[in-house]
Amino acid sequence: MSIARVRSFAFSGIEAMPIEVQVQISSGLPAFLVVGLPDKAVGEARERVRAALTAMGLSLPPKRVLINLAPADVTKEGSHFDLPIALAVLAAMDILPREEVAKFAALGELSLDGRLNPVAGVLPAAIGASGLDLGLICPGSQGGEAAWAGRIEVLAAPDLLSLINHFRGTQLLSAPVAAGVAEAPRGLDLVDVRGMESAKRALEIAAAGGHNLLLIGPPGAGKSMLAARLSALLPDLQPMEALEVSMVHSVAGMLDGGRLVMRPPYREPHHSASQAALTGGGQRARPGEVSLAHRGVLFLDELPEFPRGALEALRQPMESGRTTVARAMAHVTYPARFLLIGAMNPCRCGYLGNASRECSRAPRCGEDYQGRISGPLLDRIDLTVEVQPVPPSEMLRAPVGEASAVVAARIAHARGIQRLRYGGDGPATNAEADVKHLPIASEAAALAERAADKLGLSARGYTRTLRVARTIADLAGSAAIRRQDVAEALAFRHRVPGRSAVAAG
Repeated sequence: MSIARVRSFAFSGIEAMPIEVQVQISSGLPAFLVVGLPDKAVGEARERVRAALTAMGLSLPPKRVLINLAPADVTKEGSHFDLPIALAVLAAMDILPREEVAKFAALGELSLDGRLNPVAGVLPAAIGASGLDLGLICPGSQGGEAAWAGRIEVLAAPDLLSLINHFRGTQLLSAPVAAGVAEAPRGLDLVDVRGMESAKRALEIAAAGGHNLLLIGPPGAGKSMLAARLSALLPDLQPMEALEVSMVHSVAGMLDGGRLVMRPPYREPHHSASQAALTGGGQRARPGEVSLAHRGVLFLDELPEFPRGALEALRQPMESGRTTVARAMAHVTYPARFLLIGAMNPCRCGYLGNASRECSRAPRCGEDYQGRISGPLLDRIDLTVEVQPVPPSEMLRAPVGEASAVVAARIAHARGIQRLRYGGDGPATNAEADVKHLPIASEAAALAERAADKLGLSARGYTRTLRVARTIADLAGSAAIRRQDVAEALAFRHRVPGRSAVAAG
């Protein structure tokens, strides 16, 4: 009887869970069995392994070959178990040295001719292998992705035969280098936007503090145009943020060429997206749009047209910065700290308030349409702006606004102030800050408390107003929140129709 072991990984969110692939070759009727809760893709690995060995002129011994994936009570999903199974089988057949193979973790999908195909999750697997003091074996095209894990030995092989030759000393696989940084377009320039000063100011505040923003206006007012220019205002990700975002994209199989993501992601799903598409789910609990937008922007155009359940599912990740996909066998958690930009028409026809174009059901149509967005969800939106269209006669005469680079410099400076205030282990932006970290002048605190009482703000609404005021103060270079900062934050706060604003005075 012969036994060999090779490590691999299963994935729970972006966490790599160690899995030991155990192979036993013993006397008995010829069989190739895979046990340990494999899914269909893992169960089919036996045919791909058999075909790859045949392509190299090898064959399985006419014995009982048993593959056990331990721990056996964890579901194993994905084709990346092909390579560790093949390596463990070859070690059990004494074709590969067991002691050398045991020093590595492995993942990769086998083609029928023995080539190694790319798989999802190489970056978190490499980080997991580093934590276990193991090297990593992966497909050749993903060596640059694995190299980001740091000082671990990475064997990036184009095919199974290259790995056999490397371990037997007849070929040397060179160590891969880190794949570099992904090049992402910085977005459209804000200088193209004429007028809309209030909306542009709200966009700057949202970018500086990571605050959620809702744009309301008739069709063609420029809501999508403004949202498309937000990504150019955001600073590059910090190193730890870039690694975390890249791990999410790696698990989703979206890390292009293994290059690290340094720009905040920008996601804009269609309003027909399901709840699972937004928050994560599916048969294999894949990350959803809220996780793919982690540390970046999630733009939801035509917000009331999204399914009600999908919108309500945003409430938990908007508050906690993570989303949990619950399954009977496991709970999978993904990071989901995103900046939400919503855009919507004031009513279904889109022209509420325009006497010449609004429908016959006004204003009831507007109340019904806006009522599709629940109060708890609106309470989590920090800034609300009514976007009024610029008349064509004024568009060409309107003065040219600031370029995105100028606004982005102010935002980067404000983000730098926040990093110094909260430290490396604290909140990344004011949108995540605790109230105790928000120094406020006495007259500003009095205005905020009076406004909360008259406007009926919830405790969350009051806290979020102070966070927005803190961002406004950071943009102005003020050490404490001033009265005018609170007043401006209140002006952007969403209010229930019919309630008057607090007079500044």
